[in-house]
Amino acid sequence: MSIFSEFREFAVKGNVVDLAVGVIIGGAFGKIVDSMVGDLIMPVVGMLVGGLNFDNYFIALAGQTATTLAEAKKAGAVLAYGSFLTVLLNFIILAFVIFMMIKQINRLKREEPAAAPAAPPPTPEDIVLLREIRDALKR
Repeated sequence: MSIFSEFREFAVKGNVVDLAVGVIIGGAFGKIVDSMVGDLIMPVVGMLVGGLNFDNYFIALAGQTATTLAEAKKAGAVLAYGSFLTVLLNFIILAFVIFMMIKQINRLKREEPAAAPAAPPPTPEDIVLLREIRDALKR
């Protein structure tokens, strides 16, 4: 078998295609969660704690006196803990959404009606003959 045919067989297997679809959907879903956290949740949280923008929470490690994170990064090393808080919140929301999806999938799997029990397999002929002999001896 040539390398090309082996690669083609590998690439068209269901698992590889499923994985590719999952990665593409995961990337798009990640962007949705980033937007939800950055554009919807963090502004509300910032408003609740006094109108603060978490993206501009940082500690200047090089002694710079910048007012925004972008300026501080240009001037030297920065510990950007506000950005970390945003990414952490992104992760928590994403993990919760995935948990809820898996929970619903598991619930749907449990609710599938059980198939009707299959008829028992026919009794082998030698067993039937032995039972007939046993019954004849009892009489």
